[in-house]
Amino acid sequence: MSNFIYSINATMPVFLVMILGWWLKRIKFVTDEFVKIADKLVFKVALPVLVFQDIANANLSQDFDLKFVLFCFFGTCVFFGVTWLLAECFLRDKRMIGSFVQGSFRGSAAILGIAFAENIYGDAGLVPMMIVASIPLFNIFSVIVLIRSANAGETDTKALVVKTLKVIVTNPIIIGIFAGIPFALLEVQFPVILEKAMTSVANLSTPLALIAIGAGFSTGSALAKWKPTIIASIIKLIVIPGIFLPLAISMGFRNEELVALLILTGAPTTVSSYIMAKNMGNDSILASGIVVTTTLLSSITLTFIIFILKSFSFI
Repeated sequence: MSNFIYSINATMPVFLVMILGWWLKRIKFVTDEFVKIADKLVFKVALPVLVFQDIANANLSQDFDLKFVLFCFFGTCVFFGVTWLLAECFLRDKRMIGSFVQGSFRGSAAILGIAFAENIYGDAGLVPMMIVASIPLFNIFSVIVLIRSANAGETDTKALVVKTLKVIVTNPIIIGIFAGIPFALLEVQFPVILEKAMTSVANLSTPLALIAIGAGFSTGSALAKWKPTIIASIIKLIVIPGIFLPLAISMGFRNEELVALLILTGAPTTVSSYIMAKNMGNDSILASGIVVTTTLLSSITLTFIIFILKSFSFI
């Protein structure tokens, strides 16, 4: 019961803030212009600062585990590649592919991961190491599939490759990730004033993004795309953890390692997937629908998975 209550406490506030954004838009308290500016502020400022701070404050030298890092790295590559291949084969509307693939594989590791680990074990455990191993890939792969989807009719392969590389190099979130790694490796301690300023900016990212998602959420449009939304949600919450967690257990991962891998594979789709999809000209309606659905359902799926793992003394 305690795990169920924790999962509800972790996911339902997120869902309620989305509802608040939707309601504020309905009563015309926020406008389309506000949503547009909020999206850009989160994408270009708040989220990059958040991931920079998460990684810069991680103790990489103490927590480094090569086997764990490689599992996170190659696991991310596999479930991204397979999801993209299936989407290319079965999605008729190729303009949906970017949002569908990103929503299916990219979980809220940075936002929920540390919170879950601290609730169960009292510290972040190996979650920061998982973030370093996988979050850069999340963002790089997302840029690739979103650019490809936004330019579905592009026949000039060279131009598309150049454009993709340019977007990867200039992506604010990717810059934040790689900027944080040297600070983590050197174990740099930021002055209190600077740390508090970064925390204030980073704390903007989640609530502002959630309000923007809710305000931009169109019930009618979302319902028209319920099939890809449900399929992506099943892939994200059930299929990926259902495949990779048993594999991780068979390879000997336990306790903090498994909790970090649970967040990697089974966490709800990250809010930043909507922000990136919208800012890169992809299907923002589908992206927001996947975020809303996975957030709502994850309290059930995460609780069930935690219950199973605890019942067999894996965590």
